[in-house]
Amino acid sequence: MQLNRPPPRCRLCRAALPTTLIDLGDMPLANALPTPAQAARGADPVYPLHVRLCHDCGLAQADDAVPPAEIFADYPYFSSVSASWVAHAAAFAGAVAARMALGRGATVLEIASNDGYLLQHFQARGIGVLGIEPAANVARVAVARGIPTRIAFFDRACAAALAGEGLRAELVVANNVLAHVPDPGGFVAGIAAVLAPEGLVSIEFPHLLCLLAGVQFDTIYHEHLSYLSLGVVERMLSAAGLRACAVERLPTHGGSLRVFACHQAAHWPDGPGLAEVRDAEAAGLAAAAAGFAARAAAVRCGLRRFLDAAAGAGRRVAAYGAAAKGATLLNACGVSAADIACVADAGTAKHGRLLPGCRVPIVAPARLRQARPDDILILPWNLADEIAADLADVAAAGTRLWVAVPALRRISRGR
Repeated sequence: MQLNRPPPRCRLCRAALPTTLIDLGDMPLANALPTPAQAARGADPVYPLHVRLCHDCGLAQADDAVPPAEIFADYPYFSSVSASWVAHAAAFAGAVAARMALGRGATVLEIASNDGYLLQHFQARGIGVLGIEPAANVARVAVARGIPTRIAFFDRACAAALAGEGLRAELVVANNVLAHVPDPGGFVAGIAAVLAPEGLVSIEFPHLLCLLAGVQFDTIYHEHLSYLSLGVVERMLSAAGLRACAVERLPTHGGSLRVFACHQAAHWPDGPGLAEVRDAEAAGLAAAAAGFAARAAAVRCGLRRFLDAAAGAGRRVAAYGAAAKGATLLNACGVSAADIACVADAGTAKHGRLLPGCRVPIVAPARLRQARPDDILILPWNLADEIAADLADVAAAGTRLWVAVPALRRISRGR
């Protein structure tokens, strides 16, 4: 007998969550890449992947399903693998250092600092840096590169410990991490505790409006607990005694926001972009949410038809980019290694492993070139231009390059 359980509560405002945005069913952890030996022991663990929308505060959020330690114990994502992402970080560091006149004696604290891809650019300017990174294997790479890094989850307790040591950072960077934390309100309160009185915090996150409008359902996975809008982030900031003072729209991750915030009493003026984004959300969020699950289902059907047609025609399909979004996409479409022979990735730490669930083997790009597939599906569509340029020789030889989101689209010529 099934019990009628009450809907879960919002992790920000504690309101009930009766409205489903999308339910992808039971899915494996997108970044838990099994080795062949691990795969031989049985199926990968799966967990519900169900996103709901809070009508009280506006936060879109996945149900709690997986302890964070299970996700980050052996994390395979190293930010420095993507040249375009390192360039993005370098441009950010240069711009914000100039804007704030940061120099020797200043401190930059980055939360979820990964392998030091960003802090290295501040350190090169003589600015003091400290990274907080929960994935021990990734943090060790940063330390080996000379980036001071603590292995920890940033939360209220971590912030209190840092503040107790006297840390007050002129710049706190929390880029692409707020969506990952189970207590976003406490996380932002922790930022306030370590931010200098006239300091700035930078918070980057994929914009919920872009996710919905672009049918980017493949960016939904267990690591991403929250799907954020400016309005929701401003609510978090206000509760912690902070305020947004500027916002920039970015092309990264299919459309992101970079929000700069400061203490309420700080002297940073409000930028004009805030009103523009607020108006865009007021006009577009509700409409973009309507029918989102149906539009995602259409994308899944389109990719499935493509793979079935390729198999029927005897075409060999491979993929590029063993990214988390690829794992969500392929598992949501019921793909297996019978459909896609392999997925190439530049990250050497992933080679010899398998995408979870679908069990597509991950290989070096050289192996992909040797295989000479008829079609390559670029899974991290947000890096499609960079990857297509790298695969120009493959496309020139006749391989067709594709992306599947927001609709199946060929991005190369060829036979």
